[in-house]
Amino acid sequence: MSEVENSWVWNLTIGNVLRQTAQQNPTRDALVFPRLCDQQTVSERDDGLHVSYAQYDRLVDETAKSLMALGVKRGEHVGVWATNWPRWAIMQFAAARIGAVFVTINPAYRTDELAYVLKQSEITTLFVLREFRTSNYFGMLQELIPELNGAGTGPFRASNFPKLTRIVSLHNDAEDGMLTWDQFTEPGGSVSDEDLAAREATLSPTDAINIQYTSGTTGFPKGATLTHRNILVNAFLVGQGMDLANADRMCVPVPFYHCFGCVYGTLIAGVFGAALVIPDEYFDASATVNAIKRERCTVIYGVPTMFIAMMETDEYDPAEMSSLRTGIAAGSPCPIDLMKRIVSEMSVDEITIVYGLTENSPGITQTRATDELSLRVETVGRPLPGVDVKIINPETGEEVSDNQQGELCSAGHGVMLGYYNMPEMTAEAIDADGWLHSGDLAVRLPNGYYRITGRIKDMICRGGENIYPREIEEFLYTLPEIQDVAVVGIPDRKYVEDVAAWVVLREGQSLTADELRHRCRDAISHFKIPRHIRFVEKFPMTVTGKIQKFRIREIMIDELGLKRENA
Repeated sequence: MSEVENSWVWNLTIGNVLRQTAQQNPTRDALVFPRLCDQQTVSERDDGLHVSYAQYDRLVDETAKSLMALGVKRGEHVGVWATNWPRWAIMQFAAARIGAVFVTINPAYRTDELAYVLKQSEITTLFVLREFRTSNYFGMLQELIPELNGAGTGPFRASNFPKLTRIVSLHNDAEDGMLTWDQFTEPGGSVSDEDLAAREATLSPTDAINIQYTSGTTGFPKGATLTHRNILVNAFLVGQGMDLANADRMCVPVPFYHCFGCVYGTLIAGVFGAALVIPDEYFDASATVNAIKRERCTVIYGVPTMFIAMMETDEYDPAEMSSLRTGIAAGSPCPIDLMKRIVSEMSVDEITIVYGLTENSPGITQTRATDELSLRVETVGRPLPGVDVKIINPETGEEVSDNQQGELCSAGHGVMLGYYNMPEMTAEAIDADGWLHSGDLAVRLPNGYYRITGRIKDMICRGGENIYPREIEEFLYTLPEIQDVAVVGIPDRKYVEDVAAWVVLREGQSLTADELRHRCRDAISHFKIPRHIRFVEKFPMTVTGKIQKFRIREIMIDELGLKRENA
């Protein structure tokens, strides 16, 4: 057997792993939520919520029994539409413990995006927060599902979402057709330990257990279907790369719905018995810095824009960052000057870079804590153990030599089962030999490290959020004033990349940039709304009639002076 197959998590399910970790670390902190949380009642202290691993395991058991009492069967799809609350993490482990497939939903989704995911993922049971910022989740659900009105505590039948029959509030208040949290948990007492153990005994490490949505070139998100083994092994290997241990305290300000948060945050903590410190329900630089200082965190996660924001807060003092040791910088290339500041000012001298795709659970390569700084800035590291990587000519499919650019492909234990209910898209992503095609251009260096050089597809990486222009274009095409549109990514000082749109209006129609952005706000996530909008009469085109997006990007860079700013 290989080194990876001999790892302690290889033959376990997510529920098994947490149970063993809790038995070995019963009194250690499992969840820490410095912000006082009115949704939680377990072991609150003056500085926030602290839950030990023994308490965590018990809460997961109780929630798992409540899911069974609700009627959730093995293989059913359970969705969570919420920000980073402790109950999000509890739900992830509870669903896994009974074999329900956990579907993560971006809290920034608006009604159109939510409707698509609810239907495409075939969620039967949805857990939801009341609201977040300008999004009233209860109200959006009532708009999408008129059958909720008069449905009492459910279940209900929704004509637009035939699989969805139950909605549970993560609070102790709810609207018509929904259960409150207490109404959900109370019947769990009727399910015995033996009933739960019997359900767990039916589960396998190779079962599908998680669907994570990633934007696609089709204009709609695709649900990457992952197994217990996919994400447990990936978490274990990346944690090894950081030299994680149960004494570590992990500050995780990245969103849980994303693989960065739910594999390298909630799950990796459970694998290593480390404390998961949740600074706030969403990224807030001041809350993150304060959490690091108060909880003496040893691990910090973020994308470059997050690290910049932390260093610019009034609360930031390099002298108070000395507890930090390691972490992950991901989501977009980290400028060398910023990496030097993270290492020197924030004391994160063992910080690592992880490159991956949701479709690979997600990590493919990682720099090591002992690597020289130049390798951690100029490369994305070496393949994780048990992960095969090759660089191919995108046109011929033939493998290329070192220092030659091509498409990065991966194979091994991390590759997803496929996109849920999308066999054609799955076949495009994973070839007949099992290689996952990333769509990213890369080179392999003679020392075995990899460097990402670009993208075959025109994905935009804005502050760590992956955005596919086609998804935005598909929405803009629905506006009656618009005849044609092209969306591109352009350089940005704060977000590394931002969204720009060129728009051709229909004859006789008028629309301003502000009006267009306003129309976007109720339909697509805020980070997808174009910051730069140009109304034009035509696009630069090829002789075959295709839009030359690279020319649009070049023109925007020149117009905005970005070449001079980034020179």
